Amino acid sequence: MKKKPKPHRGFWIFFRIQLVLLLLVVAGVLYYLFGGYAGEIRALKESGEQIARSSTPEDFRTAETSIVYASDGTVISTLSGEKDTYYLTADQIPYDAKAAIISIEDKKFYDHKGVDNKAIARAVLAMLKNGEPTQGGSTITQQLARNIYLTMDRTWQRKMEEIFLAKALEKKYSKDQILEFYLNNIYFANGYYGIEAASRGYFQKKTSELSLSEICFLLAIPNSPSLYDPLKNMENTLARRDRILKNLYEDQVISTSTYHLALDETITLNQAYNTKNVYVETYAYNCATRALMEMKGFPFLYKYDMETAVREQYDKAYGDMYAICQKELYTGGYRVYTSLNLEMQQELQDSIDQGLAEFEEVNDEGVYALQSAGVCINNDTGLVSAIVGGRSQSLPGYTLNRAYQSFRQPGSSIKPLIVYTPSLERGYTPDTIVVDEKTEDGPSNSGGGYAGAMTLRQAVSLSKNTVANQLFLELTPAVGLSYLDQLHFTHISTQDLRPAVVLGGFTYGASPVEMTSGFATIENDGIFRAPTCVRRITDADGNILYESDTAGERVYKQNASRMMTDMLTSVITEGTGRGLDLGEMPCAGKTGTTNDNKDGWFVGYTRYYTTGIWVGYDYPRSFAGLSGNSYPGHIWQDYMLKIHADKEPLEFLPYLEVVPEEPEEMTNPFEENEQDTLPEQKPLEELTPEEHQRLWEEQLRQIQDYLNMMNGV
Repeated sequence: MKKKPKPHRGFWIFFRIQLVLLLLVVAGVLYYLFGGYAGEIRALKESGEQIARSSTPEDFRTAETSIVYASDGTVISTLSGEKDTYYLTADQIPYDAKAAIISIEDKKFYDHKGVDNKAIARAVLAMLKNGEPTQGGSTITQQLARNIYLTMDRTWQRKMEEIFLAKALEKKYSKDQILEFYLNNIYFANGYYGIEAASRGYFQKKTSELSLSEICFLLAIPNSPSLYDPLKNMENTLARRDRILKNLYEDQVISTSTYHLALDETITLNQAYNTKNVYVETYAYNCATRALMEMKGFPFLYKYDMETAVREQYDKAYGDMYAICQKELYTGGYRVYTSLNLEMQQELQDSIDQGLAEFEEVNDEGVYALQSAGVCINNDTGLVSAIVGGRSQSLPGYTLNRAYQSFRQPGSSIKPLIVYTPSLERGYTPDTIVVDEKTEDGPSNSGGGYAGAMTLRQAVSLSKNTVANQLFLELTPAVGLSYLDQLHFTHISTQDLRPAVVLGGFTYGASPVEMTSGFATIENDGIFRAPTCVRRITDADGNILYESDTAGERVYKQNASRMMTDMLTSVITEGTGRGLDLGEMPCAGKTGTTNDNKDGWFVGYTRYYTTGIWVGYDYPRSFAGLSGNSYPGHIWQDYMLKIHADKEPLEFLPYLEVVPEEPEEMTNPFEENEQDTLPEQKPLEELTPEEHQRLWEEQLRQIQDYLNMMNGV
């Protein structure tokens, strides 16, 4: 017999649900009142309202100027964002610019009172659905409040203060004023703050002279100045311009014909000519920005075997944080004290210019086709003294700084870093007998010919590819590349786990800064100091905020490093670097030449300085006269002779004699001996599944923390 349904069953279900919800609300209110949050939220509300009360329109017109100094205290440059110089009042800002930014950033701008609750709800739902922030809930007013008065920290306290401050600003200023403040303060990458500075910087036009397409192109940048930087990611910028135009069309702000005409318009950048010392400035700004990232605790990662998903998330987090700190550098009123020696800088520039003076061919942009880059590191401090990213030319804007922005195949100059010094840690000595012979599937020597039995010193000085290959196979590519992790090489990947890298055959390559820093590590008894030119950063009152770490971390064992140095002196006295000596000044170095003579390297050092020189074409092509001991070597020698002219000869420190014996079995590079204790690290293939999972989870956690901080709702 069927039970009769209870009368009003639906009502009672509904009632119970509502009762549960009511109890939850009551519990939430009680928790709020008695859990200590009421007072904190009240304080945040008062703080936001006080900031708004104290604010004036001048707060949105000026920025504190940061100053960058050379090693002798000379001012290299001042950084101010040019807000006041290029400030536009509301009536001077084109209607298209106002409409475009509202369409893409805050459609309800003229309707809300500082906060769009629906937008916040959508952002929260999107985050719950996707597992991470994928869209922002901040209004233009909230963004303005955060950018001018608050930090970028992702905490609920900061978010609550932002909301209260935005509401208070809306009560004090009109919508037109807020839009004026916003468009004059947002960051357009490359040091441009405000739409007028960006217009002049990228197009050499006033904002009033821009087309609709150009306006939308500029307004594509601020959403993510790193991702949409038109000098680096033009395709991304254009794609977002198209999205903004589509928004305007769908919002019925522009007609169909206007939409299609703007879409079809070609964007041509026209940057102002720059007479600044571009290589000094760009590197100093880069180092200072990274220092600010370090101050904020950003977790820099260098593992070559990082999983693709982790690397993609890391690259995004890095780009976002870099943009935030770069903006802060321009407006934070910092004093950046560098190690850059302007006299040495000019000497390095002169050596490069004179060394390639006979080559006058230029590409379609008018840039010299054959290029060079050089880096000089002071071995006492580990800091960069001079950096040149190309030949001298008067060109628009900041040109490419090849010294740290270009990654090229290093040829045989990589051998000391990934095969020879690691092998010396495992029982090999300069006097160990090795065999120069052709093996199946092995490389040939440059120029052909095989000498048979010889000492390891001879194999290094003559750059024998066969011997390097044999040792690298014993060592294994995984172990060899693990040293580059420790040396902070940034463009190494799992695709490089192959024997060809021992001859410099990398997927992407290495920068002159990385190569020079690697050799400086060998000179420094195997202790690596991250390359930078920033000695310290202070605030405007002189309070120290950051100081570079000159202690460093051990990568190679001391005795192995000294043996490597001794063998590299033979490269110059009797090997591939013959004729590149520095007179009475003891020196060591290594040549590097890639296949088809596309890249030439010479990296060498004295007790005083380590200098690395690269020569090649921006678009790699063969150059019959190029080798490590030709143009790169002669530039290196010319420069090093100049900077050592008044210095006393210093001998390299001797290594402890090792009784020749059979080399011990190749082991992990991070082992312990009597002198040195190195951090334990397993190659990827030795990790257990549980260790492997924990490694990626930890890296993902660090990266996700920063993604959340920068994209939180």
